[in-house]
Amino acid sequence: MDRWGALFFCLCLVTSQSWTAESSQDALSWMEKMEVAAKKRSLISFADFIHGLEWRLLNVSFGGHNLTLKTHTIQTLAFKLGCNFTGLSLSSDTLERVPQAQARHAMQFPAELTRDACRTHTRELRLICIYFFTSHFFKKDINSSLLNNYVLGAQLGHGPVNNLSDRVNISFWHNESYTVTCVFWKEGASKDYWGAWSPEGCLTEQPSPSQVLCRCNHLTYFAVLMQLSPAPVPATLLAPLLYISLVGCSISIVASLLTVLLQFYARKQSDSTTRIHMNLNSSVLLLNVAFLLSPVWAVPGSACTVLGATLHYMLLSCLTWMAIEGFNLYLLLGRVYNIYFRRYVLKLCAVGWGVPAFLVLLLLATNSSVYGPHRIPLSDSQRNGTDFQNMSICWVRNPDVHSVLVMGYGGLMSLFNLVVLVWALRVLRRLRVQEKPPGPRACRDTVTVLGLTVLLGTTWALAFFSFGVFLLPQLFLFTIFNSFYGFFLFLWFCSQRCRAEAEAEAEMEAFSSSQAMQ
Repeated sequence: MDRWGALFFCLCLVTSQSWTAESSQDALSWMEKMEVAAKKRSLISFADFIHGLEWRLLNVSFGGHNLTLKTHTIQTLAFKLGCNFTGLSLSSDTLERVPQAQARHAMQFPAELTRDACRTHTRELRLICIYFFTSHFFKKDINSSLLNNYVLGAQLGHGPVNNLSDRVNISFWHNESYTVTCVFWKEGASKDYWGAWSPEGCLTEQPSPSQVLCRCNHLTYFAVLMQLSPAPVPATLLAPLLYISLVGCSISIVASLLTVLLQFYARKQSDSTTRIHMNLNSSVLLLNVAFLLSPVWAVPGSACTVLGATLHYMLLSCLTWMAIEGFNLYLLLGRVYNIYFRRYVLKLCAVGWGVPAFLVLLLLATNSSVYGPHRIPLSDSQRNGTDFQNMSICWVRNPDVHSVLVMGYGGLMSLFNLVVLVWALRVLRRLRVQEKPPGPRACRDTVTVLGLTVLLGTTWALAFFSFGVFLLPQLFLFTIFNSFYGFFLFLWFCSQRCRAEAEAEAEMEAFSSSQAMQ
């Protein structure tokens, strides 16, 4: 009888071990299937994959107190906990090495973790940790990137763990220099995806330049966002900057509209230069209108996509007409003779309006999600230096497109106008030297060059100084000069018109005097 009992015990033991191996193998196979789906960009929801992995880890059978599984980019841990839990510290230094994980990481769980669960469950608790060393399973933030591409998650049983007074500590080590913010994955927070990153309930600390410590009061998936956009705008400056922008753009809209109407009224006697000015003022008018409407419609949807594309188009058109002003100035000063071009203004309109339209339509045809709500990070120094709020506008969402077709395009236009400015000043300097004594013409031309080229190009170059000690002066100078840009053009137009009338009156007086002397 003892022999049969021993045989039965051995059979149960072998069966139990076989079931444990099969159960853990099922979880491992699921992890490998997730990696394949991530590489193929499978249409299956990643939420289903992650929830399936959580279910398998919560129900897997294993001997001992913990289980570790790993693939190339995923590592999972499962722990058996009791109500006498005193805390747990995990570090990548003591865990099995994952090929894709190069930087260090750590998690610390407080003893309070099992307190609420033990009030309702007296049986064994299961804590699972899932480490993703790739961002493929979570939506990338448009203005940010995940630090080290790490997402570290934890879950206790099948229920949520929230409002911990003794927070969970998650540490990330790195060698980056971006502004960082601790976030967690909030399911259902996005209409377009199965979740979104949120900083709620997490504090960001940096004990050393190479370490980010996230202290969160709940369990979920955690990561650190690196801000790829320029340094966050201080939240205390938001109100004055918005006020300046609102007032400046509103005045510019009225001024640009008056300028366009006056130029349109005088179109019969206008030359090609006046018509170029008219197109520039039109682009500035439409740019300011689109800019003021952009924050109002900054919600996901087709309206914001269209408005973001319109704002981008008007900015490109405005920059292009600035460069056309510089090109026309070069022709006026450098090519005194044989300056006539057949259908000159029509060709310039094809460039000034057509090239930006082609670029924007190409982006829309390739990927319409390039445009949409764009978040502007605002740092809040009153609470935590790394906490940030968000203000959204309808704008370019893709950082690569922004770098090439906003900063790059604007940089080329501004550089071209700066070169024209330097060259034109040298030409006018030679003219002033030749005049003895210097006549009013050279001085007038100098004012004209400064009025056209400085106001039509150089102020936009301030966009490239949004870093370090230049940030605050740049914010105010860029906002003032470019929001009142249409108003400055109106003043320049008025001065040119008054000067032209004064010269015409002087010529008439001189002609009358000559006739009287005869």
